[in-house]
Amino acid sequence: MKGYVFHGPGQSAWEDVPDPGVKEMTDAIVRVDAVTICGTDLHILKGDVPEVRPGTVLGHEAVGEIVEVGGDVRTVRPGDRVLVSCITACGRCRYCREAMYGQCRGGGGWILGHLIHGTQAEYVRVPHADLSVHPLPGALDSRDAVLLADIFPTAYEVGVLNGHVRPGDTVAIVGAGPIGLAAVATARLFAPERIVAVDLAAARLEAARQLGADAVADASEAPEQLIADLTDGLGADVVVEAVGAPETFELCTRMVRPGGHVANVGVHGRPATLHLEDLWIKNLTITTGLVDTYSTPTLLRMAAAGRLPTAQLVTHTFPLTRMEEAYDVFTRPADTGALKVVLGEEQHEVVPARAV
Repeated sequence: MKGYVFHGPGQSAWEDVPDPGVKEMTDAIVRVDAVTICGTDLHILKGDVPEVRPGTVLGHEAVGEIVEVGGDVRTVRPGDRVLVSCITACGRCRYCREAMYGQCRGGGGWILGHLIHGTQAEYVRVPHADLSVHPLPGALDSRDAVLLADIFPTAYEVGVLNGHVRPGDTVAIVGAGPIGLAAVATARLFAPERIVAVDLAAARLEAARQLGADAVADASEAPEQLIADLTDGLGADVVVEAVGAPETFELCTRMVRPGGHVANVGVHGRPATLHLEDLWIKNLTITTGLVDTYSTPTLLRMAAAGRLPTAQLVTHTFPLTRMEEAYDVFTRPADTGALKVVLGEEQHEVVPARAV
């Protein structure tokens, strides 16, 4: 089969790789119908994630059809259309029993496209399939569903829920890429007073407006002053860091009010300074996290009911064979306007949802 292979920092290619097969009785083999590219994949290509070995097929998000299962798989069978979660869960270790699947100690966690071959290929082996793939409603298009594999649960869990967004809050989201935009969409579920999106790209700020941001700010033009003006000098109740750079993390800590929350979602490849000389007195809560995907079933139901704006985030589509072109488009958002790129061909008939 073909897969997109990491060969070291700055080196990758769409090339022939061995077909996957069942290795454990809990495995499933999925034919990939739709896959997307994540900002984390770009961090890998930059060399920010040294655990990824050269020769690894990248990708950790996909929609596809089960073609083979191990003998211990009980919840899916060949022919089922499924979402492949970015997180794999054994279901038995301490962390899985606490729904902290991202920290799984039983051979799960974030392994696809990280520690084992991933989803940016024609087929993928998914370990611990009973808890790591989700049957898809017939009403949900593959292009929309694939956004539920990572960006929506990540934004919702690590950003909105960890940040304790509440009704009436001022929420600032630094970074209006796909994760930041998904944070805008899911923060709205909690009826904050206002959502402010911060980014350098005008096109992404406009996308944030379209998804429900009440105000936007250019990151180069002192956005902390805008937050101060909007809150009578208090600061934002919740600030979500969705970039993964030292400068943006430090900006978040300057924008938050005393007693507020900073929820770091971005993947950081360099150290950031924690200015405790300023922050020790502010009663802040700073959270970090890898997504656990415990919210995926809920988000899938919401997406099937039309409650999540998934389609608005997809700006480019390609067949799998144009993976290298898709990466080029995704890595140059200022030039291409790319938010999410989705690759693959629709393989099923979408069944419209019926009112009951």
